[in-house]
Amino acid sequence: MEPSVGFLYPGYSAEDDYPQIERMLGGGVRLPVVHTLMREDAHRVDALLDVGGPDVLADGARELRAQGVSAAVWACTSGSFVFGWDGAAEQVAGVREAAGVAASSTSFAFVNAARQLGLRRVAIAATYPADVAECFVSFLGHAGVEVVALSCRGIITAAEVGTLGRAEVLDFVAANDHPDAEAVLVPDTALHTVAWLDELEERLGKPVLTANQVSVWEGLRLAGAWRPTPGLGTLFATEKAPEPASAPGGR
Repeated sequence: MEPSVGFLYPGYSAEDDYPQIERMLGGGVRLPVVHTLMREDAHRVDALLDVGGPDVLADGARELRAQGVSAAVWACTSGSFVFGWDGAAEQVAGVREAAGVAASSTSFAFVNAARQLGLRRVAIAATYPADVAECFVSFLGHAGVEVVALSCRGIITAAEVGTLGRAEVLDFVAANDHPDAEAVLVPDTALHTVAWLDELEERLGKPVLTANQVSVWEGLRLAGAWRPTPGLGTLFATEKAPEPASAPGGR
């Protein structure tokens, strides 16, 4: 039976990035998505704490367990980092218990991907309002990743983020690079990016890590199913195998 990595995805916006990556992987692994409850679509801290609440995630994780997944990822960056480092680790522990498999979240996926590539200084091109994006800066700082530039587009809803097309994404990310940044991080899973990863990196001349990309990379790492894959950026192009799976939350 082929391995599968299950994703808990809040609402509907850019979830089609996941079947696209599954096709690009060329078979041998499944990437099922379970949509979790989003009572309010808003990039506000209070709404995000609800989106990532333990009751919501446990319901989705139990559905993934019933599907027999090999690993589970909470595919929501803002709905994990707003809990802070320790709270995000507790969140993942709850998913792991409910799903019965190794688990992580997109926030920890960014940290692990940065470590995989040896990144210490990054720029962030965030679609969120500034107060939400600053929580991501703090989260990365806990892991020893310095943010040398932060830009915020200020979009409130995931639904609106999901409507941004190729030209808007390319221009937004390129405009918010910084010469001191070793990579640019684009943290919203509501943003379509998978189709343009290589194009983004070619334009910037450096690695670009995006939320749906790192979520899949993290899940494959946890499931022991990662392999180099063209078209998915530097993170998937490197021949260096990811570090063995470990529980999120360590330094």
